Amino acid sequence: MIRKGGLSDINSILNITKSCALYMIQNEIYQWNEHYPDRGSFISDAENQELYVYVKKSKVIACISLCIHMDKVYLPVKWKTKNNNNLYIHRLAVHPDFQKKGIGKILMDFAEKYATEKKFVSVRLDTFSVNKRNLKFYESRGYERLEGIYFPKQSEFPFYCYELIL
Repeated sequence: MIRKGGLSDINSILNITKSCALYMIQNEIYQWNEHYPDRGSFISDAENQELYVYVKKSKVIACISLCIHMDKVYLPVKWKTKNNNNLYIHRLAVHPDFQKKGIGKILMDFAEKYATEKKFVSVRLDTFSVNKRNLKFYESRGYERLEGIYFPKQSEFPFYCYELIL
């Protein structure tokens, strides 16, 4: 079940994202670390009503943020659509114990349906260029790879921007 996330969910979410970060690091994917994702980002998401959680047996096991404002880091990106009616997906995480069970797909289906119902022009996101599984996942869903952006506190490698025109 997917529901809106609140401040009371943040400790569970941070447990998920820290577990994901450790899992990725063990697999030599340096996408997340002690700097990101951070508590402040999730607090902001919850306060802005942009945080959603996936719950199984009353336990939060995944999260996704559906944001309407474009982060400044995206300003130089040559997007396919105008920058005025887009949905941005951030901080999609599924606890490693529940990965490879289709939960990421369920969350993306939810996000794309949400974007369509709210009449957004496109869905935008970024993912780590070294995370081949994520690249394949988004490209198989029809997202078009655009240019790379850099988060110096996270990695020397780029994060690729993706856009799906609705």
